Formats: sequence, structure tokens, C-alpha cells
Amino acid sequence: MRRTMTTLSTLAVTVMLTGGATALPAHAQEATPSRFTTAVAASSARPPSAAAKSTRGQTLQRARVWLTANRGRQVPYSQAKKWRDGYRQDCSGYASMALGLAKPGPNTVALARTRSLTRPIAISQLKPGDLVIDAIGDSSSRHVVIFEKWNNTAHSSYTAYEQRGSHGTDHRSLTYGLKSGSQFKAHRPVQFGD
Repeated sequence: MRRTMTTLSTLAVTVMLTGGATALPAHAQEATPSRFTTAVAASSARPPSAAAKSTRGQTLQRARVWLTANRGRQVPYSQAKKWRDGYRQDCSGYASMALGLAKPGPNTVALARTRSLTRPIAISQLKPGDLVIDAIGDSSSRHVVIFEKWNNTAHSSYTAYEQRGSHGTDHRSLTYGLKSGSQFKAHRPVQFGD
């Protein structure tokens, strides 16, 4: 039952993000919780520009979609292609999709420097859905990841979602930005309102 619910949740969010319609088997429709169905219906009724109302939980939920959106596998990385949902298949396109920003999404530099999108915070202040960004260098060295949680009370590593070259979408433990002098900096999406 739990696996069915996870698959249904992923499918429903994928449909919501792509704007498509997918028929679920009758038994699957009956097993879907009404609060999730209501949330998906409300989210899909909003235009993409209404991302200012997105929550941290919704951001992480959207980030999870790309882990299995490619027929059960992660979305492949590409700086030149867009995924079926209209977002670029690079790290900044992935972060933009998770945040519900306009398609195809701003690049990494814009995510870090556009104050209507994010504001700098201390790395120690990271909360779920915040971004850790290296906006220095060129397209082969800039990167952005979506923070999920600290792995320990010492804050020596964290778990994050990322779209990385030669792998695609990933959910793993990272230390970007934790060493003194790192080019990775923490940024809070302004849409969260805190």
C-alpha cells in the first residue's frame, strides 16, 4: 500500500507539473487520500507565476519528482535540453522547477543575485527548501542544490537534492559551503516569506 501511495503521489505531482492528464486505475483512484487530491487540484489550478505561495514542503515534494520521472529513473542532466515539464535539465532548471518558478527557469547566477527570488543567509540558517549556490565561474563550475535537512547536530553535512552532470537528479549527503572560503553560499527563496 505504501509503495502504491508513493507511486501515486509521484504520478499526481508529475501530472500537476507537466499540465498533462493521466488516467489512474480505478483501484488507485480509490486509494488516493482526499487531502492529497485536494492539494494537487489546488496547486494545478494556480498559474506558475503564483509560486510566491509555494511552501517548503511543496518545494521538496516537487524536487522528489525528478528522481523517478524518467520511467522510474532520474531525469538526465543536460545544459541544452528541457525536460517534459518545460524546465531546463541542468541544476538551475531543476531548482526553478522545485520552486515553481516560471519556465524554463533562471540560471544559477540569477537565482543567487535576483533579490525578488532569493536573499543571502548564513549557512547555519538553512531550512528545508533553501538553496546552496556557487554562482562564481562559468557554466561548468556554477552549481545550485536544494537543501533538505542537516544530517547531524554538528552541521558537518546535510542532505540535498541536486541535478548533476553525468548522473542526473540525485538526493544525497553533501558538504558544499561548509568549509571556510567556499564559493557555495546559502540563499533563502523569498517566496517562503521568512
